Amino acid sequence: ACVCEKNKRVTDCRLDNGRCRCTAIGSRASVDCSTLTSKCLLMKAEVAGSKSGRREKPKDAFEDTDGLYDPECENSGAFKAKQCNGTTCWCVNTAGVRRTDKHDADLTCKDLVRTIWIIIEMKHAKRDAPLNAESLKKFFTDTITSRYQLDGRYITSVLYENPYITIDLKQNSSEKSPADVDIADVAYYFEKDVKGQSIFHNNAGLNVSIDNEPVKLEKTVVYYVDEIAPEFSMKSLTPGLIAVIVVVVIAIVAAIVALVLTRRRKGKYVKAEVKEMNEMHRGLNA
Repeated sequence: ACVCEKNKRVTDCRLDNGRCRCTAIGSRASVDCSTLTSKCLLMKAEVAGSKSGRREKPKDAFEDTDGLYDPECENSGAFKAKQCNGTTCWCVNTAGVRRTDKHDADLTCKDLVRTIWIIIEMKHAKRDAPLNAESLKKFFTDTITSRYQLDGRYITSVLYENPYITIDLKQNSSEKSPADVDIADVAYYFEKDVKGQSIFHNNAGLNVSIDNEPVKLEKTVVYYVDEIAPEFSMKSLTPGLIAVIVVVVIAIVAAIVALVLTRRRKGKYVKAEVKEMNEMHRGLNA
């Protein structure tokens, strides 16, 4: 027997050639405890357990607004491109986040689209003085490389814009080797840690401490950018955004109507003025 330090959502752990291997709850898939477990298997385990992301964002960056669902996973632990809940289906990216509208079961998702850029945005609690940007960058870089085993070259930026902290993880499919952990898995572990829902066996979440001073995080949002833009239609827009669009359209239509009416009034006035001048000329000639 052994303990899976990096995943508490497992059972039937045993040593296999010196490595701890366990069975993932909810899927019966084999898990290598020497590295991070895939997000897809973690989500299945979480569903089974429950039954018993200031700078401007890239225009194609989107949030996971659907939350937890029971995913279909490949034997490798990767998400299947098509996910369904009963008769409703949708396409996902490699992070398991919906990237299309929801359709019926006839939906076709050709390939699993890779998430190449993940933006983790956090906001710390109000404080008297700003944090030291270099110390903050070192803390999160060291934490991500050691705790989540991500190669440092995939951490492209740690930006501090008081009170916002933004971490960029970028990983193209051509760059990722089979031995590299996936940025989607790292982001999932990280988000759970920050929210006090650690996946690690010891349940110890991430204690953020900059220059030996504890830092409280109030909000964490994760944004995903895929190698191919998502395919959402107008009907998937939020009611607030739709309301703004409607107001803008109404304003434009009102402006056009006003312009047309103004021109018509001017036209009638000019015609009337010309008519009156002609009558005056005729009167003088008579």
